[in-house]
Amino acid sequence: MTIRVVTDSTCDIPDGLQAEYGITVIPAYVNIGNKSYLDGVELSRAALYEGLPHFEDHPSTAAPAPGAFTEAYNHLAGEGTTEILSIHVASRLSGMLNAARVGAEEARNVEVTLFDSEQLTMGLGLMAIAAAKAANDGHSMQDIVAMLDSRSKRTYVFGLLDTLEYLRRSGRVNWAVFGIGTLLRIKPLLKVHRGDIEMLDKVRTSKKALNRFVELVSELAPFEDVALLHTHSLDRLDSFRERVQFLIPEGQSAPAVELTPALGVHIGPGGVGIAFTTAE
Repeated sequence: MTIRVVTDSTCDIPDGLQAEYGITVIPAYVNIGNKSYLDGVELSRAALYEGLPHFEDHPSTAAPAPGAFTEAYNHLAGEGTTEILSIHVASRLSGMLNAARVGAEEARNVEVTLFDSEQLTMGLGLMAIAAAKAANDGHSMQDIVAMLDSRSKRTYVFGLLDTLEYLRRSGRVNWAVFGIGTLLRIKPLLKVHRGDIEMLDKVRTSKKALNRFVELVSELAPFEDVALLHTHSLDRLDSFRERVQFLIPEGQSAPAVELTPALGVHIGPGGVGIAFTTAE
């Protein structure tokens, strides 16, 4: 019995790790003007982030059609896969899981198990990698899903944004709660956990924001797995890594990834973050 993992491009898993663990990634769509681009395939991270401040209309995102999932499932079945775990971005944040569910209904000669990660970026990515490792080690689908149920409760993404302007443009902020002037002058600290996005604090300077960020993340240590995140801000990532190095488990190198365009359109450039799974 062969189990393979399918996920979507919001996972941000580096290409090398996708290949190493045999993970299939279905790209989302990024819509700019009247054109649609396959996330990370037809639209690079550099092109998105460099163009983001200048697009006449703010880009939008969309899940692929169910047929894209059916095609991927059938392709894996043709390679001898007998079971597929399809794990995706939080269903509260995207229609990706629903598209996968419809696509699975048309799949042939393979059983598809769907899993809502309740996460995004490498929060999802860490879970998909853990699932693929377990599958490669011969674990059953039942055991893998049980493992993911445990990990989903312990997986977090924290982000320190440079501005809320891009969330405003994408319609992802309730401006009536805080007032537009207040929000645009702060450095927001965000937490993603169990499908919810929460603003933890609103700090006015980058230095104070980073100090508060490290303080909040440290409260959940120790960690089992860690990945570092950024949105077109390698300069900030280097100093950020130094500040959180003590949180990375000994012997781990913590991959650093740039958020894919499908997420970057909402976050904008200049952000840093961390995805992690707390130790049991």
